Amino acid sequence: MRRHEVLVVGAGLAGQRAALAAVEARRDVAIISKLHPLRSHSGAAQGGINAAVGKEDSVDTHIYDTVKGSDYLGDQDAIEFFCREAGPTVVEMEHYGTIFSRAEDG
Repeated sequence: MRRHEVLVVGAGLAGQRAALAAVEARRDVAIISKLHPLRSHSGAAQGGINAAVGKEDSVDTHIYDTVKGSDYLGDQDAIEFFCREAGPTVVEMEHYGTIFSRAEDG
């Protein structure tokens, strides 16, 4: 039986990023998934990922829109954290080769 220090369940973006973090921490990692990674739910997600990465985008506007979209019921500290981290995380994922849909202007 094969043994690993870290077992990641799911090969979508979150699972692959978790596995990468474990490898960067010099851990022996395995990923298991019921689907091929290119067929993961990340690729099929209809909602997409929102991040303030464009020239005219604003993290503060992203935070406001997200809080408003939750009918002000979302944890505002968590929303602020995720909105501030979203842009750098999307850029990081692009550097790893993740392909995102884009508007016509880029």
